[in-house]
Amino acid sequence: MDVNGRQAARRPAFKVDVSMPSPARIYDYYLGGKDNFPVDREVAEQALSVVPEGRELARANRHFLVRAVSYLAAHGIDQFIDLGTGIPTSPSVHEAARAVNPGVRVAYVDNDTQVVIHNRALLAGYDGISAVAGDVRYPAEITDDPGVCKLVDFSRPAGVLFVAVLHFVTDAEDPWGSVAHFRELMAPGSYLVVSHVTSDGSDPDAVNAIRGAYANASAPAVFRTARRVGDFFDGFRLDYPGIVDVSQWRPLPGAAAPEISVRVLAGVGKK
Repeated sequence: MDVNGRQAARRPAFKVDVSMPSPARIYDYYLGGKDNFPVDREVAEQALSVVPEGRELARANRHFLVRAVSYLAAHGIDQFIDLGTGIPTSPSVHEAARAVNPGVRVAYVDNDTQVVIHNRALLAGYDGISAVAGDVRYPAEITDDPGVCKLVDFSRPAGVLFVAVLHFVTDAEDPWGSVAHFRELMAPGSYLVVSHVTSDGSDPDAVNAIRGAYANASAPAVFRTARRVGDFFDGFRLDYPGIVDVSQWRPLPGAAAPEISVRVLAGVGKK
């Protein structure tokens, strides 16, 4: 059962399928990584042909993650769950957080087996860090996982990160319910971090191109209105500057916002 008394659905078994494009590996390609396959590069290039600034947008999202994690660590958060962590990229969550507080603990969670394998190999020997196979569509399995429970004490404030992951969950799979599962467990003083593509203000041709490019991937690209993105923060108080374009959330001095045809919204909320 989850915290709301619902019978928890069982996720499918995790496996690596190199014949199917993976959002994690596509994102890795956007960021200039090498942990991707031809099927991933084909989808990425299809999207980039219509949204050539896609690489800049991926980097802007990554920079938001680093800024948000540093912000939470500076506000006393010393335990994090990074949901849909993706292929390891530096600076990672633990690197950003431990630059502020060396004692921070991080549980990395992803439903891509390759991601989990990479993280476990990279993080072997690190204390206070785990890499867990988990799917945000089945949140009770994540919060019950021994690798998460060992590091995250929900009776204390925690940082829960849904960065660029909820837009790969369809409405029928209830991403709001997944966030609510964590919200009910989170102690007062905890933080929720979300970034999500939005149809509001995005070029319709670019939106359709990205939807088409991801149609045969392991998860679709789901664009939501700003209002529906805001619904993820029900039960949280949004920190300044609220829900804004990802590059505009507490940008570093002198940072320029990229010219983009697809908007990604970002926000940080405190329980």
